[in-house]
Amino acid sequence: MPSTIPGPRTSDPAAPAPAGQVGGVETHGIDVIPDEERRGRARELFGVWAAPNVSYLSLVVGGALMLLGLTLWQSLVVIVVGNLFWLPVGLVAISGPASGTPSEVITRAVFGIRGNRASIMLTGWFVSVCYLALNWAAGSLAAFALADEAGLRPSTPVKVVLIVAVAAATLAISVYGHATIVRLYLPFTLLLTAVFAVLAGRVLTRADWHYHPQQTLHGSALAAAIAAGLTLVASAPLSYNNSADFSRYLPRTTSPVAIAGWTALGGYLPSVLFTFLGCVAGTTLDMTDPQGALEGILPGWFRPAFLLAVVLSAVTNNAMTAYSSGLALQAVGVRIRRSRSVALDGTLGVALTLYALLVSNFLDTVNSMLELMVVLMGPTLAVYAADVLLRRNRYDGRQLGDETPSGPFWYSAGFNPAGVTALLVAAGAAALCTDNPFYTGPLARALDGIDLSLPVGTLLGAGLYLAMMWPRRERAA
Repeated sequence: MPSTIPGPRTSDPAAPAPAGQVGGVETHGIDVIPDEERRGRARELFGVWAAPNVSYLSLVVGGALMLLGLTLWQSLVVIVVGNLFWLPVGLVAISGPASGTPSEVITRAVFGIRGNRASIMLTGWFVSVCYLALNWAAGSLAAFALADEAGLRPSTPVKVVLIVAVAAATLAISVYGHATIVRLYLPFTLLLTAVFAVLAGRVLTRADWHYHPQQTLHGSALAAAIAAGLTLVASAPLSYNNSADFSRYLPRTTSPVAIAGWTALGGYLPSVLFTFLGCVAGTTLDMTDPQGALEGILPGWFRPAFLLAVVLSAVTNNAMTAYSSGLALQAVGVRIRRSRSVALDGTLGVALTLYALLVSNFLDTVNSMLELMVVLMGPTLAVYAADVLLRRNRYDGRQLGDETPSGPFWYSAGFNPAGVTALLVAAGAAALCTDNPFYTGPLARALDGIDLSLPVGTLLGAGLYLAMMWPRRERAA
């Protein structure tokens, strides 16, 4: 079938290196990866997903759980359960090798050609730009502290320069693309783990293993804190409905179980460990200022290494995000090279970072944004995962590239009623159940602040989609 994917091959003339080769700009955009260019093993995905989750932001989230009023062991249960959402992230990753295309194209089967453009614009592109700002804000705060250590007073002009420098390092990796990410991320994981292991030693020796909050929570107050904590923790895996972007270069014959397993494990293991480390730190440290609190327990000679690790963790996290945001921009129909789309998204992300750091409060921004994202990202990932199961992971990349009205994924006027309805209804129901400083839904208010947006959005989205698509399941598969 004819393909009308915008910008086929999306190559950069300045980088003639073959696709998938380290040292050259990746030549592929949202087009199908030919079988002869497929390479790699599923286990490489562990490093790809571990590096962005050996993260300072995980420490921040762990500290935030303690600020909710949970005990240490209640927080551990919340972390273990909330991170189980890495399982559907692993599930949707198997659709990459099956189709040879990124998630931003595969979801045309879920929402239809036009419906997918609208969905990707909001849940793919816009959310990615917001996460760029969130992680750059964390990394830039560490860069400011590094400058201060070096005797350079971080005035506003210096802060702007440092933010741009952190962003430039991130975007360089994103522009070089998939092969560079796969090659660099395992060494990054080992380096970050080594630095944070030293931090862990200092935290664990000071931990209060019998910690209890000043006011013990009971009843609806405890339920509300647990629900808020689950939402906060789950927001990280739910933001990665693009996992097929990083598995699509694997050979078509790669074991789906291995792909799903290494992807989920790479995200789950470091997320649990480092979020819990943030909780342990919160038993004795004031985590309203996590960077200052953690710096305070480190020897002076090690503080620069810790701050550099925070910057690197922001870079590794955002390099993947920027990579996918460039693909998302192409998927909505913008005819632009992937490298240029990455640069455009990076510019917007820098602008939002400047706002988050110079105008807003960083910690409040983190909590509020992550909780609000669940309203959209939970149903989106749930519907996508349901489609993978419904079709038994049978996707044809060439058919997915057909954007004409005669194509198999045009559905009704370019919209798949099942996917669009499931997403809108589930997101609407989740919004009614959310409790956030920016907005509290009527159902959350009626339940004394218990936020049920996570289970309502994901279960309703997947269930409604399967119910509407079930009569067509054989044709879809």
